[in-house]
Amino acid sequence: MLPPGMIAVAICAEKSDSLPSTKMVQHGVAMGTRQKIAIGMALGALWSVALLWAAAHYVQLPVFALMPTIMTAYLAPGLVMALMVGRLAQRRFFDDTIIDGHPLNNAAEIDQRVLRNTGEQLVLALCVWPAAAVMLSGLGPGVILCLGLGFAVARLAFWIGYHVSPSLRAFGFAASFYPTVLVGVWAMVRLATGGLG
Repeated sequence: MLPPGMIAVAICAEKSDSLPSTKMVQHGVAMGTRQKIAIGMALGALWSVALLWAAAHYVQLPVFALMPTIMTAYLAPGLVMALMVGRLAQRRFFDDTIIDGHPLNNAAEIDQRVLRNTGEQLVLALCVWPAAAVMLSGLGPGVILCLGLGFAVARLAFWIGYHVSPSLRAFGFAASFYPTVLVGVWAMVRLATGGLG
């Protein structure tokens, strides 16, 4: 909701489009979008901390399960990505405007953006998760298992949120990006403090 001062500016702007105050109303609306995105990002950060905390405290797997867990941690994210690829292919097949390889539009374009971002996030995860799992030693298997499952859930939230309202995608983005960053920082701190082994 706009503050009273902005409402007055909006009323004046309706009477005269030449007033510079019209930009202030547009800026006020943009700030509302930024606030929604900031809330989504904050909730994604909270999710990330909770995910890693729960993984470290409640998911106890034997250390000899580390290699099998690393090899299977990407199964759930991969299945979500396969779902995205399949949905995009279905949209292309049943839409006469894009079936011949023309530029994507509307929902198909959103699916393409989600798929591209998911690929970027998975490459980042591939670079960080295995090393972090090894560096976290006894906690590693449980943590990487939770990272994979959490990533799949967060990517679905990103996908759905993007279709509902672009500002709603912020939670899903943050909830899949921040855990990767946090586990990398956690592993480096553990390495720096001699916590391996």
